[in-house]
Amino acid sequence: MTGLDVLARDGFAPLRGKRVGLVTHPAALSGTLRSAAELFAERTNLVALFGPEHGFTGEAQDLIPVAGSASAIPVHSLYGDTFASLKPTPDMLAGLDVLAIDLVDVGSRYYTFQATMLYCLEACADAGVPVVVLDRPNPLGRAVEGPIVRDGFASFVGAHPIATRHGLTIGELARLYRTERAPNVDLTVIPCDAHATVDRFLLPPSPNMPTVATAIVYPGMCLVEGTNLSEGRGTTRPFEYVGFPGIDPRRLAERLNAEELPDVRFLPVTFRPTFQKHAGQSCGGVFVAPTGEAFQPVRTGLAVLIAFRDLLGDRFRWRTERYEFVEHIPAIDLLFGSDRERTLIDAGAGWRDIAKLWEPEEAAFRERSAAYHTAR
Repeated sequence: MTGLDVLARDGFAPLRGKRVGLVTHPAALSGTLRSAAELFAERTNLVALFGPEHGFTGEAQDLIPVAGSASAIPVHSLYGDTFASLKPTPDMLAGLDVLAIDLVDVGSRYYTFQATMLYCLEACADAGVPVVVLDRPNPLGRAVEGPIVRDGFASFVGAHPIATRHGLTIGELARLYRTERAPNVDLTVIPCDAHATVDRFLLPPSPNMPTVATAIVYPGMCLVEGTNLSEGRGTTRPFEYVGFPGIDPRRLAERLNAEELPDVRFLPVTFRPTFQKHAGQSCGGVFVAPTGEAFQPVRTGLAVLIAFRDLLGDRFRWRTERYEFVEHIPAIDLLFGSDRERTLIDAGAGWRDIAKLWEPEEAAFRERSAAYHTAR
């Protein structure tokens, strides 16, 4: 059972007699396939709803601002057109006795729902509103991989210095964030039961996260957003496809397979995105196919970037457009958490040498985060 199932089993006891706000989206389902919003509306005094990136209805594409709406239960957007819009305002929290959060996270620092939770914890600490986080399992398990966000590179895709693949559930992250960012918040985490796992999404948590297979490659392949390569948005397999017009897919696949990255094969493909980068154009590229549990998505994504840069030469470009409300720092630096990786890639460094620099950061985060693991 998820945290939502446990809360429902216990009759929503922590919320009885309270005016409740709920941060959620359509993917937050109970074991009986009812949405968190539906159950809260029936069984609590639900007075406000809050939608994260992609909106309360989950339909907006990435980077698209979402407006709030007035209805019997007002819906507040936590993803508008400014950085300030990412955090609930005092007016939004006024009249609440408690704010509940039930969001489906996918185990990667870039995936912004856990950042929304962090900003809610901070806002509620300031407003004196208790928070109840309903936990859900992390589809990527406990593995930790990737660099830590450095000072000066914080953003919505790097809201706190955690590893790219953080190995924590959203409830465990909430407890870490309370310690390190919002010590004054009154936080309750409703844990999953000991057998909770996730091997599929009944509803996608965001438009380009259709399956758990997408989530598995996402910690590495989301890095492609920081370039002019297509990350497969506009196809049925976003983040599993990566390509660029004019690339020879067989040559690229041979190059990447020769790198002997653990538990992954690169299949040569040609695809045509229907929207976003290179829409309507035929892209040569690869399909990223994990083959076992030793798969390292962040190192794989790094190797993919380097292979494309080598093959494309001057046609390869880092994204310079505004990204997640930041204009003066390249998107790839926000995703990696510093300019170190971009600088080394531009200087011709190999993926193994760059990833070697991550090892002490990964070890330190494993040790730092272990205190927040919920016993299973």
